[in-house]
Amino acid sequence: MMSHDDRAANPHHMIDMPVRKLGLAEPGDAALVRNIAVEAPVSIEVGGIGYAVMMATPGDLEDYAIGFALSEGLVAAPEQVERIDVHPVEGGWALRLWVPPERRAIAIERARQRVSESSCGLCGIENIAEVLRPLPLVTARIATDRSAIAAALAALGEHQPLARATGAVHAAAFCSPTGEIRLVREDVGRHNALDKLIGALARAEIDPAAGFFLLSARCSYELVEKTVRAGCPMLVTISAPTSLAAQRAAQAGLTLVALARPDAALVVSDARGMIA
Repeated sequence: MMSHDDRAANPHHMIDMPVRKLGLAEPGDAALVRNIAVEAPVSIEVGGIGYAVMMATPGDLEDYAIGFALSEGLVAAPEQVERIDVHPVEGGWALRLWVPPERRAIAIERARQRVSESSCGLCGIENIAEVLRPLPLVTARIATDRSAIAAALAALGEHQPLARATGAVHAAAFCSPTGEIRLVREDVGRHNALDKLIGALARAEIDPAAGFFLLSARCSYELVEKTVRAGCPMLVTISAPTSLAAQRAAQAGLTLVALARPDAALVVSDARGMIA
């Protein structure tokens, strides 16, 4: 198994780039070599149909494939992805998913509705009502408390080797109810990091309902929706939520904690009273 540092050293995760330090408040210029997070276009095909082009860190792409397919509703379970092919192509990567005919039909219909490709998850949908369609209700419940959130926050940095090296990526972590970090994925995109985490959990046969997600990002509505569709009962983010994220979390019964910092956190939604 790769260590955290080994994962950061993966050439698909980061590269070394010569830069020049420019002295501002502190004088002194210098020639340096800086670790730079890799961002590249990743073309996603489902059953031979071009579905999306996402900007992502091209590591853990098998995890990404499964998580993206689950988050998009292209498959209902990870085993419906029959095969994943990952190929380097000119200027980026091709990620090809093979699914049964009935799931391919879903991908064709969804692709038809996409008028453009965007990592925001909104620009490619024609119908606003489709964006705001009701989410499934969160049925899972965990027994957790503020000390678990504090413990997970304190430990997150140890699981972010790529962020430490580059300062340019987000992390998505799956935590036990007591705050133990069990799995982490990193990416330049917060949506991608969460998709990778969801895919990694599925491949490891770890149930997202048994813990909570912690993200080093602002809380956008897409992160709420991915969390709900994954069946995870609680989402914690280190930055603030948007209005739509807060509304969608409340409607779905998702416990949402934002602006989570070492000194305090903001409970945005907790209708089921999971946090002591």
